[in-house]
Amino acid sequence: MSQLEYITKILDVIEKIDREQTENIQAAADLCAAAIHSGKLVHLFGSGHSVLPIQDVFPRYGGVVGWHPLMDPRLMWNNVIGPGGARELLWIERQEGYIANFLQSYNLQEGEVLIVFSHGGLNAAPIEAAMYARERGLKVIAITSGDNYKSAVPNHSSGLKLGDVADILIDNCCPLEDALVSIPGYHQKVGASSTVAVITIAQSIASETALRLQKMGHEMFIFVSPNVTEVPKDYMHEVYADYRRAVFQNSNM
Repeated sequence: MSQLEYITKILDVIEKIDREQTENIQAAADLCAAAIHSGKLVHLFGSGHSVLPIQDVFPRYGGVVGWHPLMDPRLMWNNVIGPGGARELLWIERQEGYIANFLQSYNLQEGEVLIVFSHGGLNAAPIEAAMYARERGLKVIAITSGDNYKSAVPNHSSGLKLGDVADILIDNCCPLEDALVSIPGYHQKVGASSTVAVITIAQSIASETALRLQKMGHEMFIFVSPNVTEVPKDYMHEVYADYRRAVFQNSNM
């Protein structure tokens, strides 16, 4: 057992994901592999810190063409306060009606999948992204806090939480407050858990999807490290070309 309290507690979270969410992760991989094999896309959406797992899936060493990150710089903090600050993006992601203006630039299609990351699952941005996708015939996978979904009071005008709009809900197995480590004399804990948890889940889905695609006979173009010397030096040009083909053949832009 680790002597570091955070390591001990985050390992508990990961072990709980493995125990309790394997079936849901496998079901998500089934949907993703079917979409990618058919020439469709698996879109990835999150705001705030929930952008991090999106960036970690693609483009990322080990990432397969077929994943499509949907990232709005107005929903990503690049400063603490002021323009691009955390306080400002938190206000934007709670505003109803904003997400439709962002997503209208993309041609989300029936037969595709949208994965939405949100620990709380209560803000307008993730809920309305899921609603927008469902209205267009996409399957929605939500990766969120199961504790939040069960106990939090919805604040969206629809009365819905993210989990209510999902075809598959994957619990990140993190506590409501996200942070894990208690500090004597403070009510506030430290040591956030949800980023480690959702990246573990996201990479599990991505890996299981790739294993399924191989069994389907799907030719995969995989974003690869230059340290993999068995791959030709110009291979990444093929990866970018296949990504461009996959995105633009599904685009109305």
